[in-house]
Amino acid sequence: MRCRWRRSLTDTAVWRFDNTLVRQLDGFFAPWQADPAKAPRMVLFNDTLAAQLGLPGRAAGDDTLAGWLSGRDPVPGSEPAALVYAGHQFGHFNPQMGDGRALLLGEVVASDGARFDLQFKGSGTTPYSRGGDGKSTLAAALREYLMSEAVAALGVPTTRSLAVVTTGEGVWREEPHHGAVLTRVAASHLRIGTFEWAAAHKGRAAVELLADYALQRHYPALTGAANRPLALLEAVADAQARLVARWMALGFVHGVMNTDNVTISGETIDYGPCAFLDAYTAAQVFSSIDHHGRYAFGQQPAVAHWNLYRLAGALIEAIAAVDEGDTEAARVLLEKWPQRYEAYWLAELRAKLGLGDAREDDFALAQDLFAALEGQQADFTGLFRALGASLEHGYGVIADELTDRDALRPWFERWQTRLTEEPGDAATRRAAMDAANPLYVARNHLTDAALAAAGAGDLVPLEALLDAVSRPFARRDGLEQFERGAPTGSPRFVTYCGT
Repeated sequence: MRCRWRRSLTDTAVWRFDNTLVRQLDGFFAPWQADPAKAPRMVLFNDTLAAQLGLPGRAAGDDTLAGWLSGRDPVPGSEPAALVYAGHQFGHFNPQMGDGRALLLGEVVASDGARFDLQFKGSGTTPYSRGGDGKSTLAAALREYLMSEAVAALGVPTTRSLAVVTTGEGVWREEPHHGAVLTRVAASHLRIGTFEWAAAHKGRAAVELLADYALQRHYPALTGAANRPLALLEAVADAQARLVARWMALGFVHGVMNTDNVTISGETIDYGPCAFLDAYTAAQVFSSIDHHGRYAFGQQPAVAHWNLYRLAGALIEAIAAVDEGDTEAARVLLEKWPQRYEAYWLAELRAKLGLGDAREDDFALAQDLFAALEGQQADFTGLFRALGASLEHGYGVIADELTDRDALRPWFERWQTRLTEEPGDAATRRAAMDAANPLYVARNHLTDAALAAAGAGDLVPLEALLDAVSRPFARRDGLEQFERGAPTGSPRFVTYCGT
């Protein structure tokens, strides 16, 4: 174990750390410390997020910030620790995992009382590195910064990115790369895999302790529930239903929905192999290692459901210890989860389609839209913006998105009939649809080009893309290049884990 950093009372107040996890969850972490960066340099810093969290900003000086957020200098008030957890990876249980290249600095409390984890990614080896070097490439750190901020701007619960700092060292990934540290912000880093680890290694008492901590941290209104572990299961089930419905509405493919990447808070976490859909297909996979499509776009609701069964398995003894009969309540909760998810998904689709009323045939209308889109090479983001535009300009703007220009015409006529049954004029409805359907997302070809330029020392394309996706709904002059889908003939887009 490495020594903890010495605190300064003045600096601790600036950072406002209050590290409940290391006080209350002994055994769920290993005290550790980041590798000191040799020559840190600030690449990106999220001034807006820092201000929201009440953290030191640019006034502290770039070198000071880079020193803190790279491991070179102690972050005042932090108590660095590597978290331990387990996880089902591609369906197979790994009982011993943990933060192999991440380090929890601690919890900061914003001015409104909200609590957030600060975590390094790429700061060196930990007791859980399992032979890895614990480092991150600059490209991987920049990609997570871009994607997490893009997803946040879309209104999706997500971890955020505070900073990317280069370390002045090289990292080898089949070829040399610049090393970097990302500072991630999260409601917490508790995962389904954390509960799986507790159940596998520590038993019921540890699961109960963890469940109580998770409820207090994320769902405090439920701490008085008669069966707290059951209340936690339901809260997480609901949060995941909301989250995945939002992903599906935006064409977001997470790519690696292992249980160690599923947060108890309901935030999106781990941006390694994620991507936004280009040409729509339910079977779309981007990850280089997902050879059988387990985490394909259309599989995400089913995988979320499967993952919740793993959480229930970890909690079930604690649930039964309160009331044996509540195991049946847990079973029914999970059995009915698809209906819970469908309700959230339909609410998202109604907003995207300009529908104000809930009708029994809404599910069929939505499903038939996606069935008609299969094979049409329609850009997901562009297609939904075209639907809004069609209210004022007719079917032709939709036809322009399709391989077969008439493929959506029967569906379009059904949708138009449905719209006439609700009040509202075309302009008002289009404005509402445009507020639900983004114009600018982190498109794959643009992301790759921006990261390539950044690796060569030119941050301008990345900063331009960040600016576009940070305000994704309203059209702005001069951003036409960010509206367009992948160019015809673009190579298949592939993403990678753990780079």
